[in-house]
Amino acid sequence: MEIILLERVEKLGAIGDVVKVKDGFARNYLLPNKKALRANEANRKVFEANRERLVAENAARRDEAQKESKSLEGVSVTLIRQASNTGQLYGSVAVRDMVEALNADGHKVTKSQVILDKPIKSIGLFEVKVVLHAEVAVIVKVNVARSPEEAEMQAQGVDVMAAMFEKDEAGFTEDYDPNAEPGEIATEEAAGEEEAQG
Repeated sequence: MEIILLERVEKLGAIGDVVKVKDGFARNYLLPNKKALRANEANRKVFEANRERLVAENAARRDEAQKESKSLEGVSVTLIRQASNTGQLYGSVAVRDMVEALNADGHKVTKSQVILDKPIKSIGLFEVKVVLHAEVAVIVKVNVARSPEEAEMQAQGVDVMAAMFEKDEAGFTEDYDPNAEPGEIATEEAAGEEEAQG
């Protein structure tokens, strides 16, 4: 289906472009969301008559989005979740969780603006794209941790999982008996007898 774009659509084109898209994409997304018109003579005339107004409205929305993006720039959201010892979450962090966290911080963001390629399923620091306008996008940092202390450590650049495993290894020390025969297991009794003999 050929359509006339009423606003810039990523990977398709800018305002006024006549593009060919799949019927389903046009019928289910572009036309109901007033992002495009069917490309026929009547609609072309309507579009040309309203072109200046559409361009001006788009510019106003873009300017508003740029102002909003300044407040979102460098924002970091911390989400506390339960996770296993290997750092895998019990569940996942989805778009809804991101929207709730950003709205709680006073940023007006909708579900359709948060672009999460795949759900977050482990603890760590992640970057999530928030598209405020077709031409304005911001990266928001998401800190997923098991506790506020862990979140603080991650924010400072500490790899929490690596640090946890280092602690475990440091806590294990093996008794070493220099006089033991190779393959012999060191026991407290043997160590005590040797001291008595020595």
